[in-house]
Amino acid sequence: MIFDDGQRVLFIGDSITDCGRTGPLAPYGDGYVNLLRALVTARHPQTGLTWLNRGVSGDTVRHLRARWARDAVAERPDWLSVMIGINDVWRAFGDRPHEAVPIDEYESTLRGLLSELDCRLIVATPYLIEPDPTDPQRARSDRYAAVARRVAADFGALLVDTQAMFDRLLEHRGAAAWAPDRVHPGLEGHAALALAFLDVIEA
Repeated sequence: MIFDDGQRVLFIGDSITDCGRTGPLAPYGDGYVNLLRALVTARHPQTGLTWLNRGVSGDTVRHLRARWARDAVAERPDWLSVMIGINDVWRAFGDRPHEAVPIDEYESTLRGLLSELDCRLIVATPYLIEPDPTDPQRARSDRYAAVARRVAADFGALLVDTQAMFDRLLEHRGAAAWAPDRVHPGLEGHAALALAFLDVIEA
C-alpha cells in the first residue's frame, strides 16, 4: 500500500467528492471517499491515517483556485487526491454556459494548483458515464480527461482513470445503473470509484 502509518490523506473536488460531507453525513460524506476510507481501514487496520474530505458541490477549477490555500495547502497533507473537471465541462451544456471553463484555463489552473503543494499526488480524471464517444458532452469530457492524464504524468502523480473504469462497466450495464444523470453516481457508481482508487492505492 502507498500510505504510511500516521499520514494525512486529503480528497478535494466537486460534488462527487463532497457527497454531503458538510451536513449530517460529516465529515466524510456518503460517497467514494467514505467507502474508500472504510475499505483501506478494513484491509490495513494497522495503519492509522487521517482522512480529510474537502469536496464542494458545484466546484470547477476556478472554485478550487479560490479556496486552495485554505482547503489544500494549509491542511499540510502527505497525500492529496484531486478529481475536478466535470462541472468545467457540464456547465457548457446546461443553463449556465458562462461558468464553463475553457480547456486551456482548466489545464493551466490545475497545473498551478498542484505546483503549490509539497506532497504526493493522486489525480483522477473527470468522466461522463456515457457509452457514445461522439456524444458532444462525452467528447468534450474526454478532452479534459486527457488533460488530467497528461498533468498527472508531468507531476509524477498516481492516476485514477475514472473514465476508463466507467467505460469498462458500461460494457455490461447501461449508464443508469451507475448514475441517473450520467454524472452523480448512485451507490454502485461510488463503489466502483472507491475500488478504482483502491486498485491504485494497493498497486
